[in-house]
Amino acid sequence: MSEPRKEVLADGVEIWLGDARDCLPLIGAFGALVCDPPYGIGEAAGKAKTRTSGLASRLRDASRYKRDYGDADWDCEPIDGTLMDACRAHARWAIIFGGNYYTFPATSCWLVWDKLNGDTDFADCELAWTNLPKAVRRFRYLWNGCMRMERDTEREHPTQKPVGVMAWALSHLPSDVDTVLDPFMGSGTTGVASVNRGLSFTGIEREECYFDIARRRISEALSRPRLPFDSPPPPKQEALAL
Repeated sequence: MSEPRKEVLADGVEIWLGDARDCLPLIGAFGALVCDPPYGIGEAAGKAKTRTSGLASRLRDASRYKRDYGDADWDCEPIDGTLMDACRAHARWAIIFGGNYYTFPATSCWLVWDKLNGDTDFADCELAWTNLPKAVRRFRYLWNGCMRMERDTEREHPTQKPVGVMAWALSHLPSDVDTVLDPFMGSGTTGVASVNRGLSFTGIEREECYFDIARRRISEALSRPRLPFDSPPPPKQEALAL
């Protein structure tokens, strides 16, 4: 892979094209790490491959859709634990979706996204590991394999999160956090949610087709005017006892 390339989209908002291992030494510290890394559940194969075949054909360079993540082969294995530790070292607070697939310290606060899937083959929930000093939280947000709650959002990545879910996750960060790092940026949903909340954001993505998508989506979010009182509505959530 070529040398990392940085693009500044706005003051405090930058995205890097490159491998996280190469980019992390070039960036500073952040208030929070918020990411959705490959879990190692084989999303690139089986029924997921069938579901995303139409998505691949819509990309400008469909050949890049092979999702080559080196030894991890995109989502056939979790991201290496050494890399995850390096990512966590760049921020005080962390919210990591799929954290149940990694070996992290015990936590009092899992963020639980209840997809309201009903009786389907899809998982009922997704879990995000955090090191936040609070109780477990649940967020009910219908997804069921498509943008059911965000019908104006195009699906441009096979594991794309809803903006609403990432905005909810960000809402749990301490109030003094103003910078967010996502080293596995994908289609840029964390970046969109971050700039919508007025946070600085740095994202890293190694596949150029997704980097281009993230650049466009985050730039579009930056171009939308936001008044000082134009803050996201409080999410509906429930506290869960351990």
